[in-house]
Amino acid sequence: MPRYTIETTYRLPIYRQQTYQAPTLEEACALALDDEDWTGGKEDHETSGATYVTGIWKGETDGSGPSLAIPEQFDEALARKADLFDDLVEVLKEPARVMGLSRDQFAHWLPRALTVLGRADNIVHDATGQRPARMPAAE
Repeated sequence: MPRYTIETTYRLPIYRQQTYQAPTLEEACALALDDEDWTGGKEDHETSGATYVTGIWKGETDGSGPSLAIPEQFDEALARKADLFDDLVEVLKEPARVMGLSRDQFAHWLPRALTVLGRADNIVHDATGQRPARMPAAE
């Protein structure tokens, strides 16, 4: 029977509470995100994430050899949701066609879809216009 070395991970949130002085709420949030001083950060064990598979190797190994693809259902749920989100956004960006909707229904749907797509673009791209970094997938 084959043997596999499986690496699993869970995310442990670390939080801090700092006070920032700024002209607006958005600027205070930006200051907080740019602040690299985590002195006094606290681990939040009660809201840690679910365990997921981050690496698979055939046989007994230290993880230095070629890895196997992780079956989708064992990948991190948040990463799977983000991938699905990207796919859904791409489907919505396809040229819109009425496809069975009345003109009134389509006229009501289109502005809502464009608003949602704008929000999605803000999530997918950070302030520099770059896609957010993702953990590399096992190959």
